Amino acid sequence: MTEILTDAFLPGLWAGYALALPVGALAVSLMSLTARTSLRVGAAAALGVATADGLYALAAVAGGAALSHALAPAVVPLRVLAAVLLLGMALRTAVRALRTGGTPDGPGRDVLGRPGRACLAFLGLTLVNPWAVLYFSALVLAGGADTAGAGVAGPAAFVAAVVTASLSWQLFLAAGGAVLGRALTGPRGRAVTALLSAVVISGMAAGLLLGG
Repeated sequence: MTEILTDAFLPGLWAGYALALPVGALAVSLMSLTARTSLRVGAAAALGVATADGLYALAAVAGGAALSHALAPAVVPLRVLAAVLLLGMALRTAVRALRTGGTPDGPGRDVLGRPGRACLAFLGLTLVNPWAVLYFSALVLAGGADTAGAGVAGPAAFVAAVVTASLSWQLFLAAGGAVLGRALTGPRGRAVTALLSAVVISGMAAGLLLGG
């Protein structure tokens, strides 16, 4: 039990936080979404991100380098698809903000204003990022997660730790977005956060295309 904790669970926590802690465009988008909707929606989006991280961690401990090489030919199509989806999301978010002017009816009709939609959207946005599987594969190959000899328990503990770390951090970001939302309860504040989200999402799309 102690070996699983030290060789799998603790490295999994470290890996999960190392991947999640840098505040990038997706984190800003999560906070902005929560600010203009609700903590419930933000928590659902956080669950989507953590689920994707867990799936990539599972794929990495199961497939390692072989999976990374298999995904290589699909990197460019995945980036293009993700960029198109992001641009569509950004456009719709901006149009909603400009049409409603941030009135109370506006946020309720947000394209991701429902927990289920938010969860699926952030799950998909995280899954189309090939960096995650490459990161976890490199970590496993470098011995950062020594799950050999532990049977199923070792990899399971590693994946569970990754999900725990990722979810806890994403929920922290969502809570921050909820606090921000309380400070921006006026129509103008809601409109600004929605437009900011559209700009950030557009930047993510541009980064995917230029990075390809």
